[in-house]
Amino acid sequence: MNTVTISRRDFIKIATVAGGGLMLGFRIPSESNSADFSPNVWLRIAPDDTVTITVARSEMGQGVWTSLPMIVAEELDADWNHVRIEQADAHPVKFGSQSTGGSFSVRGSWQTLRMAGATARDMLVTAAAKKWNVAKVNCTAAQSFVRGPGGRKLSYGELASDAAELPVPHSVRLKEEKAFTLIGTRVRKLDTPSKVRGTAIFGLDVRLPGMMFASIQKCPVFGGTVASFDASAAKKVPGVVDVFQVEDGLAVVATNTWAAFQGREALQVTWNEGKWANQSSAAIRKTFESALANRGTVDNYAGNAETALASSSVTVEAVYEAPFVAHQTMEPMNCTAWVRRDSCEIWAPTQSPQPIQNQAAQILGLPLDRVTVHVTLMGGGFGRRLNPDFGIDAVRVAKAMKGTPVQVVWTREDDTQHDWYRPMTLNILKAGLGKDGRPVAWMHRIAGPSSRGLVTGGSTPPYDIPNFVVESHILETGVPIGAWRSVGPSQNAWIVESFIDELALKAGKDPLEYRRSLLSKSPRLKRTLEVAAEKAAWGTPLPKGKGRGIACVDSFGSTCAQVAEVSVANGKVKIDRIVVAVDCGTAVNPDTIEAQIEGAIAYGLSAALKDEITIDKGRVQQESYDDYRMLQFDEMPRVEVHIIPSTEPVGGIGEPGLPPVAPALCNAIFMATGRRIRKLPFGLG
Repeated sequence: MNTVTISRRDFIKIATVAGGGLMLGFRIPSESNSADFSPNVWLRIAPDDTVTITVARSEMGQGVWTSLPMIVAEELDADWNHVRIEQADAHPVKFGSQSTGGSFSVRGSWQTLRMAGATARDMLVTAAAKKWNVAKVNCTAAQSFVRGPGGRKLSYGELASDAAELPVPHSVRLKEEKAFTLIGTRVRKLDTPSKVRGTAIFGLDVRLPGMMFASIQKCPVFGGTVASFDASAAKKVPGVVDVFQVEDGLAVVATNTWAAFQGREALQVTWNEGKWANQSSAAIRKTFESALANRGTVDNYAGNAETALASSSVTVEAVYEAPFVAHQTMEPMNCTAWVRRDSCEIWAPTQSPQPIQNQAAQILGLPLDRVTVHVTLMGGGFGRRLNPDFGIDAVRVAKAMKGTPVQVVWTREDDTQHDWYRPMTLNILKAGLGKDGRPVAWMHRIAGPSSRGLVTGGSTPPYDIPNFVVESHILETGVPIGAWRSVGPSQNAWIVESFIDELALKAGKDPLEYRRSLLSKSPRLKRTLEVAAEKAAWGTPLPKGKGRGIACVDSFGSTCAQVAEVSVANGKVKIDRIVVAVDCGTAVNPDTIEAQIEGAIAYGLSAALKDEITIDKGRVQQESYDDYRMLQFDEMPRVEVHIIPSTEPVGGIGEPGLPPVAPALCNAIFMATGRRIRKLPFGLG
């Protein structure tokens, strides 16, 4: 056992860094029963032994409704069969940041939730010791019981009211990880039964008395506005009750969603298309290409890459190009809002409820505590639902409806054409090799839109290269960009890991051994690479027409390496299997980790093989799944996931599985066909 003493200064650090909010030192009043034991905002124990654990992150299929309660229950020594979950509404400070992104849910809550559980356990043990008039050291907790001398035992429910009277302790004892009995085991997701039964409430499932439904017609050109409109035909559609202008376009309100969609189809609108009316993918590429002729802003460097390149006897150059990519969540954007005279209530499938709460309060002129945001389940997020735009749509429409609740629903076409896209980038890379084939210089110059972090993230090579520089040109394109699963590393790992393969082959080295020789300063990533190679039987002979490729990435606090195997027949490539090794520190729930890796690979393969958003006349040309395709069942390879036992700090898992898949696949295709892929998407034909 480890003893952790929490000073006021440490408490503030934990609350700020780990997103704990008002975690310890404050008694949280029970909301259900005066006999309940609620030592902090994260858990409540009822007299019937039910342990209710509050989850302040959003559940979108990644398993936080299970993994976060597991952390609390482990330190609490609770009987998992008695654990229930409760989704937290948005709160400005109580839970810290409630944003669910950057694979931060577990690693950002790890210490906070452990302390929450350990504090409750300590208080329950203290209550039992006082009740029995014995030394606390002679009492132990396990499976929602406290046991004492002489075979005595009391359940947590029986101790709840006594524990509730005790002061919150200033120091708590955390378990040593080798003593974990729940963490590290395969636990079924707590939300699965409700999803199987159809009782789970997603955003689209919300229904309120007298609720109306709305659809918003937005300008097809980014940044465009309404010039004029004729709603006479729309108002004749059965079920349509009103049409009016909102900030982002025209709202059609009806008694059902279908009527709202049909009414919107009948609108006659003239648009002020704005300055991006003539924008196109070709024009964006030309702008990027012109910019890359000049040096950019230096984002990271070591040594003097320019001088080292000039003196290199062998140089390698390549141009890599990644397109705009959409999120394509299965559940379209939607939100329900009910605006009353002095309050607002919102039901949102959001990854970030606090921005919706903040913006709604500003729009409505209400105090923040008069805006309630209920977080529903959501059918996929992938970073798209970090942006509050769809929630604000509902607030604006509901404000105009003056007391009538309204559910705003986007169409699939809306989702595709009004997304916040992964950025398109154009990349020039140059490297110089020494006589031993090792890189002595590396230059990566990137051109991309709007946000430097989204464009350059993950572009610094993890290898021992004495002279390198990463430069960027950030240019306005008019196309909105945002966080897309694994953000910068999703495209930059493909570029870096493909180019390092090019260097290995130029040097006449095996791609695995070349990487190993350059990772002496990154032992964790090196070990992950070696495990993936071992499990994939790297180096064993393959039949003609087959190829293996490898890639490794350090991202979101975890390391992940993948080996792809492909075969070629009649000019068509088939992905046979992908072998994965991942080091995410303490593995909370191996079942969830495997599922997240498999999902990331499917998502990453879709982007590598099929996904591309193109712009013409300021408009997104793609509309739905018929022209923006996803990976098909028969295209999904066999995936083998190997979780490396680790003493490293807890890392992320939702995103680290994606970055290595595209480069591993591209490198495998080169080994099988001699075809080097430098532009996405590329297909398998």
